[in-house]
Amino acid sequence: MFSGIVAAVGRIEHIEPLADGIRLSVDTNGLDLSDVILGDSIAHSGVCLTVVEMNGPRLKYDVSRETLNCTVGLDAVGNEVNLEKALRLADRLGGHLVTGHVDGVGEVVKFAPVGESHELVIRAPAAIAGYIAKKGSITVNGVSLTVNRVEGRDFWINLIPHTVAMTNLKHLQAGSKVNLEIDLIARYVERMLAWRSEEAAAQG
Repeated sequence: MFSGIVAAVGRIEHIEPLADGIRLSVDTNGLDLSDVILGDSIAHSGVCLTVVEMNGPRLKYDVSRETLNCTVGLDAVGNEVNLEKALRLADRLGGHLVTGHVDGVGEVVKFAPVGESHELVIRAPAAIAGYIAKKGSITVNGVSLTVNRVEGRDFWINLIPHTVAMTNLKHLQAGSKVNLEIDLIARYVERMLAWRSEEAAAQG
């Protein structure tokens, strides 16, 4: 489990093909690894990956073909990735609860400065658009953000200068693809409502 608060921005240094995926080598670029061991989970732009090899500040991860097919940003050397270590029970929850399981890939419609901030407009896939609500939380490339406005499949976010400077969101432009994870609570609410409908139908 994660919080969507990025601790460092790493860079993909090497990609090794595997039978059913790839092995990533990532320069963690100052991420505190003092408590990281083999088998730990680290989010990479919103994708939870397991450490399989450690060499100083460079960590390696095996990424399945399925994961590559439903995410973006993990398949090219030089790509920057937002890094966050898994939460501990005593950690402060600065963002919101994030699983590291991407629900869909969105497309940037607009990314432009507005005063000192940036306005980010993203078009969500139809399958998850209904879970995105005004003033609700959403994870974009592993960053916990608040939705300011929703129209159809499009939603608006205001990015403060600190968020832009400290994450890979600074590189976005119209047409960019981003990893999206909807609010965990929305999933459970949807399931509870569906269950009630199923029970009512079964009881006639």
